[in-house]
Amino acid sequence: VQFRLFGESVRVVSEKPDKEGSVSSFQALMVSTASRVGTGNIVGVATAVCLGGYGSVFWMWIIALIGGASAFIESTLAQIYKHRYSDGTSYGGPAYYIEAALHSRPLAMLFACSMLVTYAGGFNMLASYNLQSTFSIYSFYNPTVTPWVIGGILAVLVGYCLVGGGKRIVKATSTLVPIMGVIYVAVALFVIITHIGLLPGVLATIFAEAFDFSAIFGGFAGSCVMYGIKRGLFSNEAGVGSAPNAAATAEVSHPVKQGLVQMLSVFIDTLLLCTCSAMMVMVFWVQDPEAAMALNGMPLVQMAVNNAVGEVGIHFITFAIFAFAFSSLIGNYFYAETNFRYIFKNTKWGMLIFRVLCLAAIFYGCVNSFDLAWNLADIFMGFMAIINLVAILLLGKWALAALDDYTRQRKEGKDPVFIAASVPGMPACECWTTADLPNFGDNPVEEYIEEAASLDSEGLR
Repeated sequence: VQFRLFGESVRVVSEKPDKEGSVSSFQALMVSTASRVGTGNIVGVATAVCLGGYGSVFWMWIIALIGGASAFIESTLAQIYKHRYSDGTSYGGPAYYIEAALHSRPLAMLFACSMLVTYAGGFNMLASYNLQSTFSIYSFYNPTVTPWVIGGILAVLVGYCLVGGGKRIVKATSTLVPIMGVIYVAVALFVIITHIGLLPGVLATIFAEAFDFSAIFGGFAGSCVMYGIKRGLFSNEAGVGSAPNAAATAEVSHPVKQGLVQMLSVFIDTLLLCTCSAMMVMVFWVQDPEAAMALNGMPLVQMAVNNAVGEVGIHFITFAIFAFAFSSLIGNYFYAETNFRYIFKNTKWGMLIFRVLCLAAIFYGCVNSFDLAWNLADIFMGFMAIINLVAILLLGKWALAALDDYTRQRKEGKDPVFIAASVPGMPACECWTTADLPNFGDNPVEEYIEEAASLDSEGLR
């Protein structure tokens, strides 16, 4: 599906919601991309190349190509089993489709708890650590003082953003992500084009190291395969269970539309942005291997750009990582809050305490260590991914059934509209009934409604 319907995913992302004030497919894409397009695209790639070698880039690409399918399944399921607030806006995610379709609230609670800890804790601590580490290259940086100051400022900024609620989060990230993404890609392309003569050697080394099986199996845990998988998943989060929380908020006429949009986000993240970061770092590595080998993480990326465009490159990367990491902090909180509401419902004091703890984690992340920050993120992400992958393996047939329904309507020249009852045997869901059709606007596809409501429809007998 990630190859066959790629063109369709590009078309769908431009659709606007029929209901004014609702979250569009593009805005939901930006929220999920805000979390994906973060420190993983810059620092994560540099770490993978430094510790796993050039071959890790190839395995990042493979993870993205495979992950597009899992992103489609999980996001389509999130749309099918989403819920609605009293104001008409929607919410959902893996915890909701696990409970509704697998009928297992304990497993759903376990996932919600793991995601809450992963995003509010592990990922946000890592993002804040990477953000403050960008300033370590400057002369004013004092390792005993500066991280504490940056942590305090960052916690205040994020706290201010959170006061606006979910829709302000959506608007902020939908504005930030395209701008910083375009600028970052432009700089990366400039570096690549001005060093085009080095690319054949870089690409040859990527493929050579990716299939160096003696090195891979000699130390698998530290091999290019493992670093490619870990940093690729950290960057695009396909199948991990995060993006469905944003996918469920979009107002679309068919769940498959949002599945296609989130599938596209995985490709944007890894095949475009991660590749740009990798090429910048590897060009620097080829030109000055001694300097590159002495660096890791954020300083490696900064010096790679500095090597290509001069000192202004250091300042640009500092700004870029601030924008990427800040948008990640907001997107990660959005995911954590969705799961907090699932566990504890809407409790005013509970939400206040939760937000304070999230801000405390951001503050602590700035004074954390490099190894601890990455190890905690990897452990939490792995546990969450295992639960979600099992769930989408068991429930994937319903997403594929929805895809069949979508494909049939597109072939008939219709703008697909989904009614859950038209899919025989599908576990009950709150939305996607005939009563829910007004949410798609004043003029839903009449011929499809008539067809789905006819006595010939097995699901409505």
